[in-house]
Amino acid sequence: MRIAFLILIILHGLIHFLGFLKGFGIAEVKELSLSISRPVGLVWLATGLLFLVYGISWWTGYKFSWVIGIIAVVISQILIIIYWEEAKAATLPNLIVLIVAIVSFGSYNFNRLVQADTNRILNRTQLTPEKAVSEEDLQGLPQPVQEWLRRSGIIGKPFISNGSVLQKLEMKMKPEQEKWLQANALQYSTVDVPAFIWSVDARMNSFIGFLGRDKFEGGKGEMLIKLEGLVNVVDEKGEKLDEGSLQRYLGEMVWLPTLALSPYVSWEAVDDTTAVATLIYKDSRGSGTFSFNSDGDFIRFSALRYKGNESTAQRYPWVLNVQEHKSFEGIRVPSKMSATWKLEHQDWTWLKLEIVDINYNVGGSKAEAVKR
Repeated sequence: MRIAFLILIILHGLIHFLGFLKGFGIAEVKELSLSISRPVGLVWLATGLLFLVYGISWWTGYKFSWVIGIIAVVISQILIIIYWEEAKAATLPNLIVLIVAIVSFGSYNFNRLVQADTNRILNRTQLTPEKAVSEEDLQGLPQPVQEWLRRSGIIGKPFISNGSVLQKLEMKMKPEQEKWLQANALQYSTVDVPAFIWSVDARMNSFIGFLGRDKFEGGKGEMLIKLEGLVNVVDEKGEKLDEGSLQRYLGEMVWLPTLALSPYVSWEAVDDTTAVATLIYKDSRGSGTFSFNSDGDFIRFSALRYKGNESTAQRYPWVLNVQEHKSFEGIRVPSKMSATWKLEHQDWTWLKLEIVDINYNVGGSKAEAVKR
């Protein structure tokens, strides 16, 4: 589809050159019977060039390509109206370009919102590259948690204050959904001040997709989903979402192991391979159970989470299961996981997640939203 649209833009732009050729008497253009002056011919030329520039900028992902596209369409349509009888067929490609430009504007606007949130969260982080994790930091933790931290390779490494986690996803929005949606996501999480922001770009088909943002900040959770970044599909806040977002943040400490040492987290041993963590931050509180194998690898997280944010929403077991591990910047973490809701009458595995990359201790200037 991208190649087809690029070809459409190029051909549409080149057709505008016909007005320039006729206006300057370079060639006879039978398709344009009305006379065209040289100044108007230059406008036809400039419009054609604008479309070509738009095509290049759109293809390369330039964030302001939508501005160029809209300007090109407006000028082009004015010319088409003036020469309506000969040029009216060009209205259709103009409409197509306009729709794509509006969608690009939605993505730009949504990513700008995510960027502002991300920078604000990261700017509250205090990077301490000189501080390294030691064996003494593990004292008092349940034995399986200590073994996991050693297995992760965090001992002797700089204390992780924040991290960016690039993800590739497959999602099902309803239990009965058969086809998995493909998506890309980027999450920033901070340790010293508990917070995360997760942005996702999911495609429903070749033509329609949605942009989403989950956020936990100041002890509060938020969920925002916009169709093509333009129309709100979900915009949720509330106490149940606060708790669920906190529990999600807690479970994802396996990507940022020093969160296990946070003063906001308390641990309780269950047995040789299991421990319960409780996170209390501001007015929000949540717990979850971490399970490890005999090698010390994290393999499972479970929590009772609210499914939904409505007043009738109930808690159900929410389980993360690990399929693979991988090292990023010398830290061993789960790299492939699945998330499952254990509902009354069925288990609903709604997410398959693969970690593409992790960067630790990033600054606000490095932050960006997930790109299409």
